[in-house]
Amino acid sequence: MKAYKYITVILAIFTTLLFVQCDDDENGNVIVQETCDDGLQNGDEEGVDCGGSACDPCAQGLDFSGMYAQEDIMGRPGINTVFSGNGTVKNNFNTSVVSDRASFQPIFEATLEAYHDVYGDALGVMLDYETNILGLDAPTFTTVLAQFDALQVAPDAQTTYFDPNTGVALTGRTLSDDVIDISLILMFGGTTGTRFDGNNGTPQLTSDGVDSGDRDFGLPFPYLEAPNQ
Repeated sequence: MKAYKYITVILAIFTTLLFVQCDDDENGNVIVQETCDDGLQNGDEEGVDCGGSACDPCAQGLDFSGMYAQEDIMGRPGINTVFSGNGTVKNNFNTSVVSDRASFQPIFEATLEAYHDVYGDALGVMLDYETNILGLDAPTFTTVLAQFDALQVAPDAQTTYFDPNTGVALTGRTLSDDVIDISLILMFGGTTGTRFDGNNGTPQLTSDGVDSGDRDFGLPFPYLEAPNQ
């Protein structure tokens, strides 16, 4: 009987110590070492595992409050640069709404015809715009330029500045597209694209004479050639 009572007393003491230990854990009396990778905001951290005296500073959130104004659309930079005619029109075009540019079409058409007048005066001939290789007369061509100067996304369609094999044009550009030459051809090339190509006594108005050189556009981004050794 004495042995039974002795065992009972030991069990009671053990149970009491167990509850005391659990209570100490719950009350935070157990020492825990905070770290900067424990997934908790503890110690003097200002955020989860950041800030305070031991961890890296917390990332600062971006402030997008305030008023913002559109400064430059730059869908196809050459269009606004070439056809606006002056700085004021260029700035107005840059701050316009993409879907509301009908008012710029007459300005673009007048500028297109002015280029022909300037070249005609220099050459001593009458020179007017002629429907281009896309079959677009001056009003239609400048409408396309003014009202649809926006980069397009068509995953299942061709993206190119102009492909003479398919006739697809102004849907974007590839790295190998010669944007300047294509623009000049559309402006001065006429129905064949060769109206003023420098042959048969004509002036060269359809090319700037600069090609892509030895660039390999099949390289991965950033499309750089291997350095010289």
